[in-house]
Amino acid sequence: MSRRGRGLPPLDELAGPWMPREDLAHLPTLRNRWGQAHVNDDLTSLSWLAMPPYAGGYRTGVLRIDGEIARAERLRWSPWGVQRVADCSGIRVLSDTRMAYEDSTLLWKLHVENTSEQTRVVEVEQELISLVATSEVDWGWLYGTPWNAGHYHDFYATERLRGAVLGGEGTQVQLRQDGERWVRLGSPRIPGIQRDEDSEPMLLEHELPDHSTSDSGRVRASGAAARIRGLAVVDADGGTVAVGDAQAVHPIGPDTDIRAGRTELPFDSILVFEVELADGGADGVVLTHGNHPDSLQFGVSAGLPWFTIGGERVLGDTSLTPGSWHRVELRVAAEGASASVDGEPVGRTRPWWSGQRWLASTQGETVAVIDSLTPARSAFAFSERPHEIVVDGSRAFARWRLELEPGAPHELGVVVRLASDEASADAGARAVAERFEVELADVAERWRESWLNAFTPGNPEFSGYLPTLHTKDSDLARSYYLGVLLALYMRNTKVSPIGPVTLTGGPRLGATTTFYWDQSEWARVAAMLDPVGHRNWILAALGQPYESSHSFDTKNLLPVGNHYAANDHALFRIVSSYIGVTGDLALLDETARGRTVREHLRDMAYRPRETRVAFRSSTLADLGRDAWELLECVPNYRDAVVSFNAGYVGMLREFAELARIDGDEASAAQADAEAEALAHDVMGQYAGGGRWMIAHPEGDETIGHCLDFELVAADMTQDLSPAIRGEMVDFVVGHLIDGDWMRALSPDDPIAPLSDRPDHGAAGAFAAWPGATAYGLCRLGRADVAAGVLRRAHRATSGGLWGQAMEAIGDGRFRVAERGVSNRESNAAVAVSEAVIAGLFGVEASVHGLRSPVEGSVESAWGRLSNIRAVGFDLQQPSVDSRSARDLSVSTNL
Repeated sequence: MSRRGRGLPPLDELAGPWMPREDLAHLPTLRNRWGQAHVNDDLTSLSWLAMPPYAGGYRTGVLRIDGEIARAERLRWSPWGVQRVADCSGIRVLSDTRMAYEDSTLLWKLHVENTSEQTRVVEVEQELISLVATSEVDWGWLYGTPWNAGHYHDFYATERLRGAVLGGEGTQVQLRQDGERWVRLGSPRIPGIQRDEDSEPMLLEHELPDHSTSDSGRVRASGAAARIRGLAVVDADGGTVAVGDAQAVHPIGPDTDIRAGRTELPFDSILVFEVELADGGADGVVLTHGNHPDSLQFGVSAGLPWFTIGGERVLGDTSLTPGSWHRVELRVAAEGASASVDGEPVGRTRPWWSGQRWLASTQGETVAVIDSLTPARSAFAFSERPHEIVVDGSRAFARWRLELEPGAPHELGVVVRLASDEASADAGARAVAERFEVELADVAERWRESWLNAFTPGNPEFSGYLPTLHTKDSDLARSYYLGVLLALYMRNTKVSPIGPVTLTGGPRLGATTTFYWDQSEWARVAAMLDPVGHRNWILAALGQPYESSHSFDTKNLLPVGNHYAANDHALFRIVSSYIGVTGDLALLDETARGRTVREHLRDMAYRPRETRVAFRSSTLADLGRDAWELLECVPNYRDAVVSFNAGYVGMLREFAELARIDGDEASAAQADAEAEALAHDVMGQYAGGGRWMIAHPEGDETIGHCLDFELVAADMTQDLSPAIRGEMVDFVVGHLIDGDWMRALSPDDPIAPLSDRPDHGAAGAFAAWPGATAYGLCRLGRADVAAGVLRRAHRATSGGLWGQAMEAIGDGRFRVAERGVSNRESNAAVAVSEAVIAGLFGVEASVHGLRSPVEGSVESAWGRLSNIRAVGFDLQQPSVDSRSARDLSVSTNL
């Protein structure tokens, strides 16, 4: 140990502790630099399995001990896998689930031990399910997953299936129609929250926006030419309630979109109506319950009735008579959904595993699962031959009968291999099963190698490396190194043509997606670790229409989602941090979308010229009225907010510095002047007490949000008086910092009750914001307070890494949240590590360090950093004079 304390810890020390199930809101995940998946409440099943181009549907199989599905009592996460354990009436079962490193293979190790005092004969039954499809398209934030009928993202239906793993097979929960929904007549919209219909805060309780990619192939279906009347719901007790106007007759056609009324449709209820077709060859949708992927929908195809619900489609064989009224009944029940016309059955859904699309079969000692619609093939193999294999439609069961003496253990291995042909799947599964223990151990060893590489100059894996923190503060060290591990855990080497990328979140979302904003929260770390990969990502990101998207699919390089007001600041910060770290000024002359990077930066920095508020005389930028483009769930955080206006001040000042490096003093002076004017108007929004005012057309409104603190502290430090600095610190300490984590919005803010989401509201805080807040505290001269925030942050990881949101659970304790569609991991939390480097050690690595002495030190009160791969430390300062940056070459720093 050095005099400044311990350095790099072994990766095994960063694995999580055993966590009681009841302490976890969000269960752990698996990743392998290619794929991702969620573990479930039982001992073996997974959901949200994705390894592009492979996408998994429904879930994988559960484990039964003597016919019973055991609930995981405790779970333990490590980078290479997840362990789950349960006591099954004297039989202790420990499972260890791993994804083979950068490979399309999954491994389950089952340790079965008799903890009783008698010899036991135990039946171990592993359900074998791998309902996988291949797709080269539809990899947006809401990426497509396969269903018996279709390929699309259905967040809530899949989550219901996850939640039902312990309940056996009695309920087809994916069919359940949660929440009160509009009954829509005619042409249905693409599923998702409708921007012109729903102006409420985005709390995401029953549906999501359609954040898919343009290649998803989803198009709006036509309505049928028909008339509808008598809409009603019959409940389980026989009571009838009309939907909308009971007397109305609704004519519909190909483009009709009528909202007839709102209704719930719980299990054991019946949606009834009468329909009259205009002609016998009618095609199209008649009715849809809601605007959700799982919505119950009824239509006709060449006059034949059909209905869809929760990934199932049923087509009748008797045509409806045109010009005649037909009574339709659509019943939704736990055991399935059914339809009848004039009292005659149209059909009913079947259990999702019953062989509609995928078929399982035995292949000697292995089990094959074939997708009938895509080339996807799966093969299961075993380290020990099962005593019995039984095939049931899309799935199979492997059974072992074990005679266990008291205290005696028995270990079994199960493997599944995904491929695009049966031979490859089968051979791959067999090969891993034959070397099961070696293959299982190799997964962990590959992660350990990657961990060491990340801190080693000249390593074979990354184009850069990260600083090693030497400190006696074990809490600060754990937070710093967990942040680095998060960057490595989210790294994906297989999905993108641009090379390695760092995914934003998941696994329930975004198997290929990166958000501009999230990436910016740890821009220095990214530039130090992998400058070549990060440079490629920058050019790909600037190649996207970032004025109308919040992220992009790194597989097919397509934009995703709506515009975020943060985009300008995020992308500018990413580029400037990269140049400040590497000195690679040549990037400024690279082109993306027909403009140089320098021109992109100029356009971003000067955006306030185009967006100045129209409701007063001011240089403030108006970020718009759409809360979706800012904090989504904080309904009043819109218009001229302080945060990103402060960000524009910082961008203008950095652009001025880049102009000086170019030798363009006139442009530098212009940028500085506009920065000063904007800074003056931002300071005019100070409300006192550390809070800031939002400028609305209706008047100013005070708010206490961490985002204002973070960007003002980071980008306008020089404009703040000592008194205001002190008030800002006092506000953060007194209202936002709470024990192990923080709250994004002050709980006493008037808007807090209307923004109950654990990432952006008062119930917790987004992954990046403790790190960003700590950095801001350092900028304001309170590194002591910042260190406290950082050293406690690791306690909010719920036994793993940080998620999108950490929610308060009382007494200053926080846990990784699941609600609000939160991601189990979020790369934005690498901001904790960034704050250690840039905040506690002052290694700003900004563009100002290219002409002036660099800021920061390898030593501070919190220890020492070694191997800092940044200009002025391990990298030479580029030779900057009055020549244009295009004449400079610092490629040796890459």
